[in-house]
Amino acid sequence: MVSEAVADPAVTRLIIAPPADGPANPDVFFSQAVGVLMRHERLDVEVAYVAPRATRATRNYGLPHGAAARVLAEDGAAQTLPLIRDDAGTVLVGYARHLGRPGEDGKPTTLHGETYVDSERLFDGDVRGIVIEPIPDLPGVRGRRERLLPGGWLTGRAVQTGGIDLVVEREGVLTPRVVKRSCYYRHHLDWKLVRP
Repeated sequence: MVSEAVADPAVTRLIIAPPADGPANPDVFFSQAVGVLMRHERLDVEVAYVAPRATRATRNYGLPHGAAARVLAEDGAAQTLPLIRDDAGTVLVGYARHLGRPGEDGKPTTLHGETYVDSERLFDGDVRGIVIEPIPDLPGVRGRRERLLPGGWLTGRAVQTGGIDLVVEREGVLTPRVVKRSCYYRHHLDWKLVRP
């Protein structure tokens, strides 16, 4: 357990290797583990991610997966990066989406509202959804409208959406709770990730 490992002040590096019977998206396990470090105020601990396959988090941070990730985890050096979290205390490593409430078919409906990246408006009105990703460089997070063709990113310290019947998808997992607003922002402390 991550909580037990970080309770020991002698622990300086944590190797996160999602279990075979864990979530379908290994980034879920990764984000939860980093969230434990944040809540226990142990962001001084270096984090190494041994992803079993390529994921959004490995892409975001330029990380290898499989056997190469294990080698890096044991021998690589950590870099200090901005830590992105939301107002519910969940750490973001791969991606999140702000969406409209699911319809009767279970698919998200159109999101009606507005999104700002820092003080710059990303959209106002109706949109399919908003995609949010952490980035390794300052200011730390970026957002764009969800569309078939990628692009149109705005970067900042925070991405905030307010709307009617808004739901949040974190690392591919849709949260059933409907909210009026959601914000992803840079935590006041950075974290240490082992990277190439």
